[in-house]
Amino acid sequence: MTNVRLASLATMLPFLVAVTLTVSAPLALAADWRNLNNGLRIPSESGYADQPYIVVTRDGNWLCVLTTGKGREGQPGQHVVSTISTDKGRTWSPLVDIEPADGPEASWVIPLVIPSGRVYAFYDYNGDNVHTLGAKKNIRADMLGWYVFKYSDDNGRTWSKERYRLPVRVTACDRANDWQGAVQIFWGIDKPKIIGDSVYFAFTKLGKYILDNGEGWLFRSDNILTERDPAKIRWEMLPQGDHGIRAPEFGSVQEEHNMVPLSGGSLYCVYRTTTGRPCHSYSRDGGRTWSVPEYMTYTPGGKKIKNPRACPKLWRTSNGKYLFWFHNNGSQGFNQGDAAGSRNVAWLAGGIEKDGLMYWSQPEIVLYAPNYLQGPSYPDLIEQDGRFWISETQKTVARVHEIDRSLIEGLWSQSDNRTVAKDGLVLEANGRDLQSGKFNMPPLPDLAAGGGFTVELSAVFRDLSPGQAILESRGKDGKGFSLAADTSETVRFEFSDGKTRAAWNSDPGLLASRSRMLRNASAHHVVVIVDGGPKVIMFVIDGVLCDGGDDPNRKYGWGRFHQTFYTSAQSDEIKKQGEEIGIVSDGTAVAAINPQAADIQLLRIYARALRVSEAVANSRANR
Repeated sequence: MTNVRLASLATMLPFLVAVTLTVSAPLALAADWRNLNNGLRIPSESGYADQPYIVVTRDGNWLCVLTTGKGREGQPGQHVVSTISTDKGRTWSPLVDIEPADGPEASWVIPLVIPSGRVYAFYDYNGDNVHTLGAKKNIRADMLGWYVFKYSDDNGRTWSKERYRLPVRVTACDRANDWQGAVQIFWGIDKPKIIGDSVYFAFTKLGKYILDNGEGWLFRSDNILTERDPAKIRWEMLPQGDHGIRAPEFGSVQEEHNMVPLSGGSLYCVYRTTTGRPCHSYSRDGGRTWSVPEYMTYTPGGKKIKNPRACPKLWRTSNGKYLFWFHNNGSQGFNQGDAAGSRNVAWLAGGIEKDGLMYWSQPEIVLYAPNYLQGPSYPDLIEQDGRFWISETQKTVARVHEIDRSLIEGLWSQSDNRTVAKDGLVLEANGRDLQSGKFNMPPLPDLAAGGGFTVELSAVFRDLSPGQAILESRGKDGKGFSLAADTSETVRFEFSDGKTRAAWNSDPGLLASRSRMLRNASAHHVVVIVDGGPKVIMFVIDGVLCDGGDDPNRKYGWGRFHQTFYTSAQSDEIKKQGEEIGIVSDGTAVAAINPQAADIQLLRIYARALRVSEAVANSRANR
């Protein structure tokens, strides 16, 4: 038996085998910046807050425009306002009405700052005071009417008295609606972009009251950057013709179109559906025509991206790269039971353009709500002084959050990074170190307090018969974890703090083909990440995050365990009684490897949740 020095732990652990061990001190659990509750609150009226979009004005301040009201979404009194922060979101000025609460409904405001410093605010305005549809009275009217704008020449402190109407061309979509085009139904979530000498932004028309038969359109102005007279600004509605961006095979709900510029005058558009996947489309002629929409993929012709009926948001950053906000699950609509909580958590992918096509990284969790049903949506990205922030709303509260730049840089560098993560590594074993099949487990952080851990292995799977143990580390009290084969040739990870248990499976089919090739089998790289912040367990297999794939019964490839493990408040109460909870390993358990099930060639355990980008890099380093 060999003792191995644990450099950063208070005690020496006797190991049953000689193990190459790397240890770092447990990281202090600072406030998790991904937690919505740790964001900076943006002011709004008491009932409703939506689409908090922020621009940096010429004086360096932040100007936020949003839709708000004292009632719920769509109720009378909904209007658009602005507020200013001089200290990057820590404090805000009193709300200023762009449109008053006692006027016609005004909603879905989006801002634009042009080089002269003028700020424009574009929004829906129920200018004809439409509140009836046939015999129906007092209908929801926040998507009915005119597309208008006002402007500010004092960085958003005051707004023009006059409003100016955009020429929303009547098309087939309008003529088929409930008013035969006399009233138009639309809204926009796309922040205007300056592309060359023009400004573009997308919006969604609806062909049936109130949320059916959606299709995408764009406005383009070729003189808004130089024309001082708002009445002389020219507008062109794209694409050309009578039909917008949509494909009939994706159903009625095709909405919240938004776009970013690519090189050579190309444009890239994404939008939501109720199929559990977003769609994308390309234009190679400045928006005049568009490719037939297809399901959005991580790489051209590759794995499809998942998103429920929630805003999928694109951004182009100052370095010419891209970010994509989505929810990474295949729930199919916010009126269906399976969609409860589908906007929680939010994920980011990093994008790079190659040969006019988009390539997206594996995603990272960027924001989450401790309350399962209160997910964030309608985000905006703020980039200033080399830092990034995201604003979001839960419909009643809007906040802004600074995003750790290293998370974003990690997304962009995934395709090249082969650096093995060392921070938090508490056990690393390979080759002969694993031959005896047993070793002592290091202690792991408290999940109830927001800690996490990661188990990584490279293995040739020999037997994936359901129930076959692969790696087992559980004490007499049940505390610990196990990795075992399960049905559909998946692996199942279970863990327990001795009081409660959680488990999750990898996606089916990822290990099956090679596990049958007994003699010529290749090793698979499997990373299990248990993140005690959002209470998420996820698998990264061979460098790809499990998302449920095409299995209609597996809308999520990652699971949440917040409903089975104790909350911090419960943890404090139970600990007063002298009990430990939330800790999967206290350093006393022995782990065992089953060589009949797998030839494990590398094993690492981290006393923290790795980022997905780190798991991908470890996989690439192992190839």
